Amino acid sequence: MDYLERARRVISLEIEELQQLHERIEESFTAAIELLKSSVEGGGKVVIVGVGKSGNIGSKLAATFNSTGAPSTILNCQDALHGDLGLVGESDAVLALSYSGETAELLAVLPYLKRKGAAIIAITGKSKSTLAQAADCILDIKVTREACPMNLAPTSSTTNTLVIGDALAMVLLESRGFTKEKFAELHPGGSLGRALLLKAGDIMRKGDDCVRVGKDEPIRSVIEQMTKARAGAVVVTNEDKTLAGIFTQGDFARAFQSGQEKIGEQAVSNFMTADPIHVKETQLVGEVLKLLEDHRIDDLVVVNENSTPLGMIDTQDLTRLQVV
Repeated sequence: MDYLERARRVISLEIEELQQLHERIEESFTAAIELLKSSVEGGGKVVIVGVGKSGNIGSKLAATFNSTGAPSTILNCQDALHGDLGLVGESDAVLALSYSGETAELLAVLPYLKRKGAAIIAITGKSKSTLAQAADCILDIKVTREACPMNLAPTSSTTNTLVIGDALAMVLLESRGFTKEKFAELHPGGSLGRALLLKAGDIMRKGDDCVRVGKDEPIRSVIEQMTKARAGAVVVTNEDKTLAGIFTQGDFARAFQSGQEKIGEQAVSNFMTADPIHVKETQLVGEVLKLLEDHRIDDLVVVNENSTPLGMIDTQDLTRLQVV
C-alpha cells in the first residue's frame, strides 16, 4: 500500500467537497449571520447542539465563537431534557449540527428549543430532513461522498461542518466590528495576548539599563558604559535630549575593522546610525515585533511624543518576557 498516495486521496476528496461547499454558499448564510448578530448584540448567546462527531465539531466552534467575542455554549441533548434547557433563552441562537438531520437525540430536544423562542440554524446535509424543516435557517453542507474508503466514517461531512462554522464565526466577527484589541482582551495568556496587549513602554529597558550618551562622547567611554550596563547598544542624544542616533556593538566592530587610528578617542557621532528606526512608548508589542523582523535589527529605541528617548528594546529580552 502506498500510504502517501492514500493520504493525498483523502485530502483531495475533502478539498473537492469544500470546493462544492464554496460554490453553494447562498443567501441562507446571510440570514444565519443576521440571526447570530441579532442574538449576540441583543444580549443572547450562541447555543450549539450536536451528537457524536457533530458534537465534537460543535465544541471547537463554541471555543471559536467565545474567543471572538460571541458568547457560546454547548448544550448536551440528554442533559437538556433533565434541566439544562434552563440555559437557553429567547434571545439565543441555536446552531443545530446533524448531517442526516434525523439524529434522534437532537430531534427529541428540538420542540423544547422551539418553545423557548430561540432562533434555530440547521447545519445539515439533508435539506428536506426533520431538522431542516423545523429550522429558521438552513446551511447545506451535503457531500458527494466521505473521504473514508468505505464512504462510512464522517470525514468530508465533518470538515464541511467545521468550515461553515468557522465562516460563520469569522463573518460575524467582521460584521460586529470586532478588533484585534478586543481579541487581545480575551486572550491575555501566552505570547499572543502579551503581543497584543503590552506596549513598547512596558517591555523596554530603562533607567541605568538603557545607556544614553551625547554626540561628542568618545567611543572609549561609550564602550565602557555599554559593558557596565550589559547592553548591546546605546542611545545617542542631541543637546536638547532628543534622539540623534544609535550606536551598537556591530557599529563598533565595523569601525574597529576599518583600521582608523585612535578610534577610542573619536566622537560616537562619527560612527552612530543617525535617525534610527524607533517606536513610541504607546505602540503595541505586536508592531514592535514586526519592525524588528522586517528591518532585521536587534535593538529599537523607544521615544515619547517629543522624540525624547525613554528606553531601549533588546531582542534578547523578548524570550524572557515571553512575547515571541
